[in-house]
Amino acid sequence: MRETQTTVSNYSKMLDELMQQYRDCQTRDIQVNMYHVVEDLNIEGMAYAGGAGLNTMKKCLESTRKEILEDIISWINDASPDAPCILWLHGQAGRGKSAIAHTIASWFKDMGGLGSCFCFARDRQGEHREEKMLTTIARDLAGHYPTFRRALAHALVEDHTLKTTPDLLQQWQKLILEPLSNAKGAIVGNVVVVIDALDESGQHSSRKHILSLLASTGAANLRNLRFLLTSRALPDIESALGSAKHIKAMCLDDVPTELAQRDINLFVSKELDNLKEIGPMEIQQIVEKSSGLFEWARLACQFLNPNSFGQTVKERFKSLMAIPSGEGRALLDGMYAAILEGVVPKSGEPFQRFCSVMRQLLMMLEPLPMTELNHMRSLFPNEDEHYDVAIVLRFMTPVLRGIGDHTSPVQPLHASFYDFLADRSRNGAYFIDTSNHHDLAYASLQVLDRELCFNICGLESSYLSNSQVSNLPESIKKNISPHLSYSCKFWAKHLEVSQFDVSIATPVQVVMESERVLFWLEVLSLIGALGGVDGSLTSLVRWLEGHVGYETTTMSAIDGLRLLQNFFPAITCSAPHLYLSALPLSPHGSFLGRILVPKFSHLVEVAQGGLKDWPATQLVLQEHASHVTSVAFSPNGNRIVTGSRDETVRIWDAKSGDQIGSPLKGHT
Repeated sequence: MRETQTTVSNYSKMLDELMQQYRDCQTRDIQVNMYHVVEDLNIEGMAYAGGAGLNTMKKCLESTRKEILEDIISWINDASPDAPCILWLHGQAGRGKSAIAHTIASWFKDMGGLGSCFCFARDRQGEHREEKMLTTIARDLAGHYPTFRRALAHALVEDHTLKTTPDLLQQWQKLILEPLSNAKGAIVGNVVVVIDALDESGQHSSRKHILSLLASTGAANLRNLRFLLTSRALPDIESALGSAKHIKAMCLDDVPTELAQRDINLFVSKELDNLKEIGPMEIQQIVEKSSGLFEWARLACQFLNPNSFGQTVKERFKSLMAIPSGEGRALLDGMYAAILEGVVPKSGEPFQRFCSVMRQLLMMLEPLPMTELNHMRSLFPNEDEHYDVAIVLRFMTPVLRGIGDHTSPVQPLHASFYDFLADRSRNGAYFIDTSNHHDLAYASLQVLDRELCFNICGLESSYLSNSQVSNLPESIKKNISPHLSYSCKFWAKHLEVSQFDVSIATPVQVVMESERVLFWLEVLSLIGALGGVDGSLTSLVRWLEGHVGYETTTMSAIDGLRLLQNFFPAITCSAPHLYLSALPLSPHGSFLGRILVPKFSHLVEVAQGGLKDWPATQLVLQEHASHVTSVAFSPNGNRIVTGSRDETVRIWDAKSGDQIGSPLKGHT
């Protein structure tokens, strides 16, 4: 009996201990979950470039590029302290840089070692992805590494403006370097970050700061990170990255000819396997003709399509072999010319329609599906242009994607095709002039005039921020069409590249001198694109300069700028507060106060006091601990520098008032 009691007592004691462990685990789980919720709330709203990530459809064909992929993997896994932390993979267009980048990203994602994959694209330059690159990488790293996530959330609690600042230096220091330093030791092994096609970010000014940061000593000290960067060897990129000791350069132009031809042979054999007219001898001729350019080989396979009009496969092959041989770009140009000559006549109405549709595609600042392209075209001022783009695009499948269905954006399969069309020196017969965006500016303004309305998504309460409205993404998809979203973001960009014309100036007046200007800001708040308003309104003011009769439109644009300067945080956070807070608190004497406030009922009224005009003070810069003795603007007006008797020099963002970097110390 005593043995039984002892056994029961032991079991009871063990059960009590297990129950206590269970309760402790529950408490820990609650604490961990609470931390996750708080971290989620802190990171929420941080700028993120959607659609810029890994695309497994772009991977290398299996068993190709083996040697170079092995070299890159060896570099990534190199644990020696003097191993370079950045590998710059460069080469001319068509060498397969992106395919290698996406293959590496895919492999390391499967193994759990991919921190982030970020891709630039020529047809996405209107999104200013360069401003979101570091915030996107930071969010991706936070999704993989809890310690980094906590450090990032802490940085955003201390300074919430970091979520949306376009200042790359602040992003680099506060969102990448400092969280990585705090997470040191918790991240095991080397983490891969892929940055693909940096040369497609836009003009060299768009990547100047990115290159400066990657070449800096801060990047050299990132021991746990391995940056794989791909681009063409443009002068500004080569100048910044070519001589840094912590950057390893690898050129695809230097790959031995026999290795490149072996891989292209595998690719072409697979692509043309179903064509009985093409045997090993023809495949070898195509391989030799390609000069190591994978993009040329892909185009050649498309060119031999048996469904081509009016020619047999053998005849197409003969035409392919007749293309003049050349190096790199010249060879690609010859292929593009041959493809276009096979489907596009060089005169008459079909040629004019080809030029018109290609001009529309090249001028788009964000790719749209065929349905949306047709809608925009139906609003062009010239009715002769109102035809279905499919009559041209269905013949362009060798060089464009998104043509088979009406929901995918129409994009070039390779950026070099748009470069070919837009460069007169490379292409005389099919050159597309993109110097005047009149038609797209006109169509965008027509969309705003017809589709903008009050409370477009039917929000029921102003008590919730945009991010807290549970069904907002579905509501945006239902109520804000892709062409309306596009027009709201880019109408002023197209206006800027259009000659002044009354036919465009009149719809600008209609939008800017009515409540539609507020409906426009509402849409931008909902889709998270309010940051572009400053540039849009500034462009409009410049475009109207010197033209009589548009003083009220100019005044409305300037009022819009002041509204954003004073109420940007409220409008960004919650679209309803554009009407409930910003509008009623605008100065009585402003255009908004005089013309637009009376059009809205049940607004709060300022019974006493209030602003008569916009305050002259736009920003207050607060950090100096003593008298400020000198102030200057940078030549482009984007920065302010101040010197003080507190023995510091400080640099500020002229738009947001945020201090950039740490104070400069040393003066006495």
